[in-house]
Amino acid sequence: MLDHEAIRKAYPDAVIVDDGTGAFKADGSQITLVQSDIDAARVTLDAEALAVKYKTDRTTNGSTTYASTGDQLDLLWHAIDADADLKTKFASFYNSIKAVKDANPKP
Repeated sequence: MLDHEAIRKAYPDAVIVDDGTGAFKADGSQITLVQSDIDAARVTLDAEALAVKYKTDRTTNGSTTYASTGDQLDLLWHAIDADADLKTKFASFYNSIKAVKDANPKP
């Protein structure tokens, strides 16, 4: 079975990759696949995935998942709401959200 993703990385002009027949350009001509080029492309793809793994670990499929942005902002607002000094320091942020909360109270 061919590594389609690595083939497309190694041969950007490949528009068709088929396990049975190989890889082909848009004009239908067959691409001669060189395994060392495919292996090098796989190494690059794996390194690229590892470089951004922290993002997925913290958002969708990892154990350290952040709360939604809205929930984080709500926590921040409540922390400011509980501290008079922070209310002064972050007055524009606090007051703009407070106006929305006051206009739309929880049922």
